[in-house]
Amino acid sequence: MGKKNSKNLSIIDKELKIEGSISSSGKLIIKGRVTGTIEGDTVIIAEDGQVNSSATKVSSITIGGNFQGEVTASKELIILSTGTCAGKVECKDLIVENGGILNAEVSCKTSSKMVAGQEQKQTTGTLLNVKKGKQIEL
Repeated sequence: MGKKNSKNLSIIDKELKIEGSISSSGKLIIKGRVTGTIEGDTVIIAEDGQVNSSATKVSSITIGGNFQGEVTASKELIILSTGTCAGKVECKDLIVENGGILNAEVSCKTSSKMVAGQEQKQTTGTLLNVKKGKQIEL
C-alpha cells in the first residue's frame, strides 16, 4: 500500500521524554528529551531538543538544540547557530554555523575509513566554544 521509496518521519515532541534505545529509519526529529542510544539515518535535534547519549550512530545529524555524549555520523554533523554539542564527535563532514557551540573531541575521517574501521585519523583535535566571528582550522 505504501511506496517503497518513501522515507519515514518520526517526531519526539516537546513534552516527550525517552530513556533507552532508539532505532529509526528515515528522518527522526527530536523536540523533547532523549537519554540513551540512537541509531538511524537522519537525526534533527530541534532548538528545544535535548539529547544525552552514550552512543549515537547516524548517517547525518543536525543539532539545533543540545547534544551531549558520543556521536558518529557517517556523512555529516551540522551544528546550527542555536546548537550546542559536547563530548566526542566522529564524522566525515563537520559544519558549525556562527553562534553554534562545539566543545568536543573531534575526529573527521573519510567515509571509507569509518566503514572499514581503520584507526588512522585524517584530522583530530579539540574545539572549544566555536562562537560567532571565530574560525578554527582543523
